[in-house]
Amino acid sequence: MTFVRNSSTLISWISTGKLQQTVANCVEVTGIGLHSGKVSTVRICPELAGEGRYFELGSKVIQASIDFAKESPLCTTLCKDGHSISTVEHLLSALEATGVDNCRLEVETSDPSSFEVPILDGSAREWVEAIEEAGLKAALDRSGKSCEKLAPVLTEPVTAWRNDSFIAAFPYSKVKITYGIDFLQAPEIGCQWFSSTCPDKDFFSKELASARTFCIYEQVEQLRKSGLIKGGSTENAIVCSESRGWLNPPLRYSDEPCRHKVLDLMGDLSLLAQGGNQGLPVAHIIVYKGGHALHTDFARCLSRVK
Repeated sequence: MTFVRNSSTLISWISTGKLQQTVANCVEVTGIGLHSGKVSTVRICPELAGEGRYFELGSKVIQASIDFAKESPLCTTLCKDGHSISTVEHLLSALEATGVDNCRLEVETSDPSSFEVPILDGSAREWVEAIEEAGLKAALDRSGKSCEKLAPVLTEPVTAWRNDSFIAAFPYSKVKITYGIDFLQAPEIGCQWFSSTCPDKDFFSKELASARTFCIYEQVEQLRKSGLIKGGSTENAIVCSESRGWLNPPLRYSDEPCRHKVLDLMGDLSLLAQGGNQGLPVAHIIVYKGGHALHTDFARCLSRVK
């Protein structure tokens, strides 16, 4: 059960002083899906200003919007008219952080019944590298004009929670994220906190993009029996045993699991973006023991405020 407190004046859209951007060229990435185990290819292509980010699945289009987010285990899924694309969070976090405000995301897969963004090495690093390869340029609308980029600015405190997990956000002059995790069953992970102010492109690239997804070894068999992580391996996740610690060291950061949660949060909150504007709210966002469902609950709460 989720409880949310807000008001009708929670968000104001304010100019960032920047122009909306898109990629300068198409770039293509191929890999295996974490949950489906199927190979897919994503092409990141230029798009007009104001169009935002959207997935093109054959003839079907799904906007990268909280309006289409569907609760699903261990990932974020977008669903529209019976079609879906899953595990979108790492790609979206990279696009949001690097300032790709408008783009067409063409997805091809070996199994058209199961569209999933490739997991790659379990982080967003390869997505950032692909975006850097493509380059950025100012996005122009259909009239050939540039568009200013707006950001959602939080005007009042808001909270959302599920059981002992919560998100609390407060008005602040910048984007600031403070995230805590607590895995008592796995002492090598334990309780970790990570906090950063204004996670821009450079900070994201150096401090967050390389943080990989993680799992508890003792839960792997049950997850696979449930039809999940069919493509999971030590090549695309860091694995921690409750009794033996990390099974595939070294970590890229001492607090890599917590940093990865921040990466996930940025991808999920990017779904607030509309019309080529910023998705991440200008606020101090504090999360404890969050996950994709709680992240999208929070984004959905903010999106409903007009």
